[in-house]
Amino acid sequence: MSVSVLGSGAFGTALAISLAGNGPVTLWSRTTEQAQLMQQSRENSGRLPGVTLPDNICVTADFEQAMQSDVLLLAVPMQKLRGALTLNSAQLSGKTLVACCKGIELTSGLGPVAVINQTVPVAHPALLTGPSFADDIARGLPTALTLACTDAGLGENLQQELTTANLRLYRTTDTVGAELGGALKNVMAIGCGAAIGAGLGDSARAALITRGFAEMQLFAALRGARPDTLMGLSGLGDLVLTCSSELSRNYRFGLSLGLNQPFDSATTVEGVATAQAMSKIAANEGLDMPISSTVAKLSSGDYSVTDAIQALLGRPLKEE
Repeated sequence: MSVSVLGSGAFGTALAISLAGNGPVTLWSRTTEQAQLMQQSRENSGRLPGVTLPDNICVTADFEQAMQSDVLLLAVPMQKLRGALTLNSAQLSGKTLVACCKGIELTSGLGPVAVINQTVPVAHPALLTGPSFADDIARGLPTALTLACTDAGLGENLQQELTTANLRLYRTTDTVGAELGGALKNVMAIGCGAAIGAGLGDSARAALITRGFAEMQLFAALRGARPDTLMGLSGLGDLVLTCSSELSRNYRFGLSLGLNQPFDSATTVEGVATAQAMSKIAANEGLDMPISSTVAKLSSGDYSVTDAIQALLGRPLKEE
């Protein structure tokens, strides 16, 4: 089974490096300049400096060349996924498409598998998600992820083909639960980063993780996810990782809010759009999700950190 990774950012490059241990991999980049630089230097110096690309990774900007593979891993930001799929829907028809992004689309409230189903209805969709940092995967450190696919047979084949020496995949057919776990934890990571940046301490972070996870479970149940999925790698596992490490972009963004410092606008922070989408859906459905709502207001500039603290601590007392 041949594999192409569409997207040469940090995560896409890291996946290509790990998968190269199984055989040749095509890594597609949007620009010819970037593809040529990586192909010649054998390094993604802008995103993964110091990590050498194996010889059997071919970096190209030729989309037709990337389309020749049996399996296409979509390592593009969630908010750009629909546009990329729509633009290339004819070429992607009938392909096995594995989304490697996390988030909820702001315009539709859908996750990546649902977006694939809408835009390329004759494709075979799956999702790769879970607690992982690109640098860890690229350097060969052991990482466990969730592979979600409603087609159990295809899921088994993908699990076998995409598992590598350092990448262990666990399988589920609950794509909705896997989508939501990977998306919603980013919202909580922003909140935890803001709490630490504001000097509120580790006890406050623990409270946000715990109560935030309760909101994730509530929201996932509304969307028809299985409760056990959120207890796995794509939910609790990813939540713990992203709420406790500065390697998480969402956590770093929250940290900058807490510290009242500027943040690099070129860095993708999926949790911002996800918080907006999540809060809108929760309000429409009458769900009480105060942390998500507060993070949405904080990340959009409608709340200061002081406002956020007062909003959460001033809520009526209740049972756990």
